[in-house]
Amino acid sequence: MMSISEIQKEIIEEFASLGEWMERYNYLIDLGKNLPMIDQAYRNDEYLIRGCQSRVWLNAELRDGIIYYTADSDAIITKGIAALMIRVFTGHTPAEILAADLGFIDAIGLKEHLSPTRSNGMVSMLNQMRYYAMAYQAKQQN
Repeated sequence: MMSISEIQKEIIEEFASLGEWMERYNYLIDLGKNLPMIDQAYRNDEYLIRGCQSRVWLNAELRDGIIYYTADSDAIITKGIAALMIRVFTGHTPAEILAADLGFIDAIGLKEHLSPTRSNGMVSMLNQMRYYAMAYQAKQQN
């Protein structure tokens, strides 16, 4: 299993190989299209991320000390961003997720090329993923 920083490095290299931002948006759209479907049980208000302009559902499950995220969105680029975040975080322990420095976001220029509302939504998504990790870490320590 690759570490979170190795996955980020891989993503940075992938984005570096793409040309201008139209190409990168298309790549995000493709990632979104390839995101595994979230279980219908999680496509409700309880799993909706607050602070996202588009509708984004996020679920996390802890299995054998490892967190697995699933997500969906009604906006195709947002779904691609969710796919990126899931790729970075899923399959790692709560401690690894909470300790992760997400330098890849700035390195690929994601924040500066997203609209302010999408950028805020991405931050809300990351906060929710970390919140799940904190909750699972607290459960493990009890």
